[in-house]
Amino acid sequence: MNARFRTVTFLAAMALAVPALAAPKDDAVAKPVKTVVQSVRYERDAAALKLFGSEEQGKFLLGDAWAKGTDAQRKEFVELFQGLFAGIAFPRVRENFKNLDSITYEPAEVKGNEATVASTIFIKHPLKTQEMKLKYRLTKDAAAWKVVDVTVLGSSMLQDIRDSQVQPLLTQGGWELLLNRMRTELAKVKKK
Repeated sequence: MNARFRTVTFLAAMALAVPALAAPKDDAVAKPVKTVVQSVRYERDAAALKLFGSEEQGKFLLGDAWAKGTDAQRKEFVELFQGLFAGIAFPRVRENFKNLDSITYEPAEVKGNEATVASTIFIKHPLKTQEMKLKYRLTKDAAAWKVVDVTVLGSSMLQDIRDSQVQPLLTQGGWELLLNRMRTELAKVKKK
């Protein structure tokens, strides 16, 4: 009976330990998402941008053209894209967060070096509470998990930017037109 009790106790302890051991992995995936959200909310844009998978974003946005670009072109694209994203998207997010009530996060779904984290943001307006469901796509590089994309209302942020802005410019004038337009737009954003 003693050996049996020890076996049952050991199995129960293992069953309880498995979720505890899984938690750090889940936390490691969700942490960059939570940090991005808080950084943007409190106007720490540079900290938020460090948690984005910029190269993965570039590869997705430019498709085959990414590999055809020079190192200098890819580097400039990343810098311009981050500047535009921080200058256009982050202020909009902060505006929505003025009435932030709470955010809940679901457990991460991890498949190799890819993961998703879903969240629900509750915005409390004077007349009603609004609920927004977001899904973050992350990739793991050598050092850490990085946010690559955000889906809101079933629409991928990166896919929308790629299809409506990046790809048409690449088709019209390649890297040169794309980078020139991005420089122009960033200059406008900085003037505001």
